[in-house]
Amino acid sequence: MKHISKYIFSIWFIFGFSVVQAQTQDTLAVPIKEVEITNSISKKETIKVNTDTIATKTDRYGLRVGVDLYKLTRGLYDKNYKGVELVGDYRLTKRYYLAAELGTENKTTEEDRLTANATGQYIKAGFDYNTYENWLDMENIISVGMRYGFSTFNQELIDYKIYNPNPYWGEVPPLASGQKYSGLNASWIEVNAGLKAKVFNNIFVGFSVQIKGLVTNNAPVNFDNLYIPGFNRTYDGKFGIGFNYTVSYFIPIYKKKIKIELEE
Repeated sequence: MKHISKYIFSIWFIFGFSVVQAQTQDTLAVPIKEVEITNSISKKETIKVNTDTIATKTDRYGLRVGVDLYKLTRGLYDKNYKGVELVGDYRLTKRYYLAAELGTENKTTEEDRLTANATGQYIKAGFDYNTYENWLDMENIISVGMRYGFSTFNQELIDYKIYNPNPYWGEVPPLASGQKYSGLNASWIEVNAGLKAKVFNNIFVGFSVQIKGLVTNNAPVNFDNLYIPGFNRTYDGKFGIGFNYTVSYFIPIYKKKIKIELEE
């Protein structure tokens, strides 16, 4: 009875394994190994079974383009801001992507003693590295990357207050200025981390955070660049932060098949 049970279990195991193999898509020819089993009359028989399977995973390569929803919708609740940013990346290798952002911003900064406006355009270019190991045909991304950014913009000092150390008669009212500074520019390097997840066919949503450091800053005489398009606020120093929330569409260009060795 014990031998019969072994024989039946072996047959079911081989049958089940064969069914699984038949349902596996995109498989290649695999090595065959001979295995000995014992039947009900203690006679050894040799059968052939697949000992491992090599499957193929299809990786798609192409261009992904989208828009930053945060900048696009911020103007609905912030009267001092208008802006739009287009995002894109192109897959170079299994893990590396060329990436870029292009945008325009119009931001009014209201401080205690002055009001200023910055208007300009910017571009950022660099790369992303995908740290996430996708299963089969998944295309999600958890990335770290770097960008070099460059911005050209204009500033306008709208009004300001003169500091009065002895405000016996009260604060001096704001003085209208209207002074404009054109032809300004700045550049920076930023490190970013983010993710993109495929929610529908070719549709991705994602977000990222950035830490930025100024490389160059062409500020006007007797004034400072309080806000740099693409860089955000300078916070009285050379460092800035930012984030975006994006929706993008993937345009496939070509495919690559990669062999995957499955465990026995």
